[in-house]
Amino acid sequence: MNQRKTLRQKIRTLRRSLTPRQQQQAADRLLANIRNRADFRRAKNIAMYLPNDGEINPEPLIQLCWTLGKHVYLPVLHPVLHNRLWFVPYTPKTKMIKNIYGIQEPTLIPHQRRTAWSLDLVLLPLVAFDERGNRMGMGGGYYDRTFSFKALRKGLTGPKLIGLAHEIQKVGELPIENWDIPLTSIITDTKSYL
Repeated sequence: MNQRKTLRQKIRTLRRSLTPRQQQQAADRLLANIRNRADFRRAKNIAMYLPNDGEINPEPLIQLCWTLGKHVYLPVLHPVLHNRLWFVPYTPKTKMIKNIYGIQEPTLIPHQRRTAWSLDLVLLPLVAFDERGNRMGMGGGYYDRTFSFKALRKGLTGPKLIGLAHEIQKVGELPIENWDIPLTSIITDTKSYL
């Protein structure tokens, strides 16, 4: 088994072992660590995710966004392009369906989607991270492919990409690949990095 796969399994098991109470406390602390950041306060169009597989829960942050009048978008699997995402508006009234991975996502209405480069801020999940902003995801490459323009087109910077995680997901150094898109920063339940 390769190093990335072994590490991915280890960290996923670790985060799934957190109790519901620990998960709730982590979500509350995450909210406290993000709510006063300048990049969050300035952002109007923010992509987030619904937690799955022990991921840190950004739902309190989603609630805050709605209260502040910010537009929240959730990732939806691209209907045609392999391993890419679209971002669709998410409100309390959004109809949801399960995708092929069993993850809740908004029902796709193509004309309502927002392009990845036009978002202000993307708060994305991860499996593991290091202090240099490297992220390991679930292995499908969805976020890396969707935001590959950040590495290819120097003039088109697009949104800030901020990884959200439990502090226990931090590792010393991640093995990275040339297609991995580094994050602007990482925010956990206890700290911010970069």
